[in-house]
Amino acid sequence: MLTNSPALQTILYAYLIVINVAAFAVYGLDKKRAIAGEWRVPEAALLALAAVGGSVGALFGMQTFRHKTRKSKFRYGVPAMMFLHLAIFWLLFLR
Repeated sequence: MLTNSPALQTILYAYLIVINVAAFAVYGLDKKRAIAGEWRVPEAALLALAAVGGSVGALFGMQTFRHKTRKSKFRYGVPAMMFLHLAIFWLLFLR
């Protein structure tokens, strides 16, 4: 368990906050650009943000902006990543 390392916990918490805020913002930006018919963020980049720890922000972004909710890889993939991330977090810190 990593609970014995407060410095590592602080770094991880900061990373998770930053990556989730970034994922939420990028999903919102992509939705805005989609409406305006402008250049879009590639789907691979949106999924990558979720995969590297931003799944909670990505899911909130999907729901808030009603963006990518019809695509199966987002509808099922982002929640699956979120549950995996939460399980890992639980195993590392809360068990």
